[in-house]
Amino acid sequence: MKKQKKIRSPLSSFQNFFSVHDYIIKESFIALLICALGDLFAGIVLGNMTFFLKAFPGLLVIIPGAIGMRGNIFGSFASRLSTNLHIGIVSPKFELSEQLNNNIISSFVLTLVLSLFLAIIAKIFCIIFNFESISIIDFILISIIAGVVSNIIMLPLTMLISFRSFKRGWDPDNVTTPIIAAVGDLFTLPAIIFSVIVLSQLNNFILIKNIIFVLIIVLVIIGFIYAIKYSGESKKIITQSTPVLLVCSLLGVSAGGILNSSIETLLTNPSLLTLLPLFSGESGSIISVLSARLSSGLHYGLIEPLKKPTKNTIHNFLICYVLAVVMFPLIGFIAEDSTNILGSAGVGFINIILISLISGLILVSIMIFAVYYISITAYNRDIDPDNVVIPISTSMTDAISSLILVSISFLVLGALI
Repeated sequence: MKKQKKIRSPLSSFQNFFSVHDYIIKESFIALLICALGDLFAGIVLGNMTFFLKAFPGLLVIIPGAIGMRGNIFGSFASRLSTNLHIGIVSPKFELSEQLNNNIISSFVLTLVLSLFLAIIAKIFCIIFNFESISIIDFILISIIAGVVSNIIMLPLTMLISFRSFKRGWDPDNVTTPIIAAVGDLFTLPAIIFSVIVLSQLNNFILIKNIIFVLIIVLVIIGFIYAIKYSGESKKIITQSTPVLLVCSLLGVSAGGILNSSIETLLTNPSLLTLLPLFSGESGSIISVLSARLSSGLHYGLIEPLKKPTKNTIHNFLICYVLAVVMFPLIGFIAEDSTNILGSAGVGFINIILISLISGLILVSIMIFAVYYISITAYNRDIDPDNVVIPISTSMTDAISSLILVSISFLVLGALI
């Protein structure tokens, strides 16, 4: 007599999935909540930046790229630290080592180089699409000054978060990238405001402003050459990361262009302006968690670089959906509530929750497969996924998230008119 095959119910499969992955979901959820706080601060700042956006036309074009760049560079830094901590190359004791020095120098120089490139691309984008904008020199000074200020804060904080989470027994892949993205969001907009204020003062002394501009360009070039020659590892990080980050900057500026083209709608709906950093940040963080887990899984041999995703990979996809279903309605509520508290008119709780949830599910559905195939392609071509996957995926997320969010906002709000 044949033994009947036991059929598992969907409920038992669902319960089994949570019992196996509950620690990942819990750790990631906590990190995403922390990320939401940083993004909320960024959203409130952006929602009240109307004066700067009007006084410095074109500034909105550079903002998504600047925010994304911090997450890209330091998310990759954190991902490399996570891998090195797991395999014992780096000690979680703040002990300087050759490996850690390579990462510090490379991350600092990449920020300078990418800030310069971001400013140039932003100006070109404004010219091509006939956006009113500030001068190329102003763009460069704002971008690089903000980059330096952010760097001074982000470098030690990235190491602190990575080392502390590892020492506490948390998997850095699940927590560092969302928290670091939140920290980046927290400080990027204030750094941009600071650089705008510095620029306003320098405009009173044109000669000094031009001298500082030339010195900055020279220092960026010298820093890039020094990092390339410092060691083989720093050269590898720079050469593998730079082309990818250049593409990411282009995507970030595209996101800024999308927002700038809808600036009148955004300025008249403060809750949407507040939601933007929240939505972009949470989207990028969810995708960054997936990117870091896939990267580590490929390094450990837990994930096979095959065209058809295996069971472990699909489980990582499902984790993203679980996080999305919880986080996107929550950030929609937060954006509307904070707007109302600050005395501005919102678009309504139901409307903004629908906008955030629908946009988030569409975005996650697109990005999980994009991240997977980017990861396995890099791995199969002997490129370290830690250096390329997070920057590419988060920049794609920034660009696509802006387009999806603006489009769904028009559809939901337009349907009510």
